[in-house]
Amino acid sequence: MTDTEPAATRVLRPPVGYRLAASVRALTFSPYDPCARVAAGTFWWATRTPDGPATLALRAAGGELLAEGYGPGAEHVLARADAIAGLRDDLTGFAELAAAHPLVARLAREHRGLRMPATGQIFPRLLRAVFEQKVTGKEAYRAYAATVRHFREPAPGPLQPLLLPPEAAAVAATPYWVFHPFGVEQRRADTLRRAAALADRLERSADATDATRRLTAIAGIGPWTAAEVVRIAYGDPDAVSVGDFHIPNTVAWALAAEPRGDDARMLALLEPFRGHRGRVCLLLEAAGIRAPKYGPRAPIRSFAGY
Repeated sequence: MTDTEPAATRVLRPPVGYRLAASVRALTFSPYDPCARVAAGTFWWATRTPDGPATLALRAAGGELLAEGYGPGAEHVLARADAIAGLRDDLTGFAELAAAHPLVARLAREHRGLRMPATGQIFPRLLRAVFEQKVTGKEAYRAYAATVRHFREPAPGPLQPLLLPPEAAAVAATPYWVFHPFGVEQRRADTLRRAAALADRLERSADATDATRRLTAIAGIGPWTAAEVVRIAYGDPDAVSVGDFHIPNTVAWALAAEPRGDDARMLALLEPFRGHRGRVCLLLEAAGIRAPKYGPRAPIRSFAGY
């Protein structure tokens, strides 16, 4: 068997109306993400597993979802392919909560095929989240992509170029100044290196709550970063990115027709949806809802506590 042939396959049966591209979009940083992308209707996701490097390919085939695994870690990613595709996402009770607001109820119906993925991996998402702290999306992507390419390691499988996310140990051992040409100042570089040194401990977190506690105990990581991580690692539907520049305004506008809101107002408006507060934010994003823009353009991230 060559590296371009799948080591194993698995057939998944998604619910009626399931939308693959919309569900896995959260796993890509941009259409040019060096570690994950959608190409010709197939989602490709490169990662590291306890068994070695792996690439997971997901594509719709009739009413089914075909999962293919490449590399030494193929069986590992296939065992979790349904979670990565968002098929373990539990919507129990959400329809009843959504009924509390007509817009949320409508979006829940219109986007019922949108599911939240759960990778089961903390450090790859943490790498991106740290780079997103207090900068624009373009700056964050530049730092992320440059870092992945600095530690360049091709992922198994036929889609090239596709790279593996860097190993945590390698990141932890890298001097902070190596990240400077990527647009990363010492504060974020040191935060990333501290987190990378504790990656094994982070990956042993029991659940999203435990992971949040462990993450926020690391200097430089606050509630925003932790929420961004556990939403993807655990598919946590209640994770709210407190401290984001845009989300409080979006929630205030969508749920109360108020053009501006702070974190306290956002949380108050989301309280009726507790258990699925992050899902409500995801639905607003999927619908393209934005608060009116006033004044000069602001950074994508501008918050305290990170």
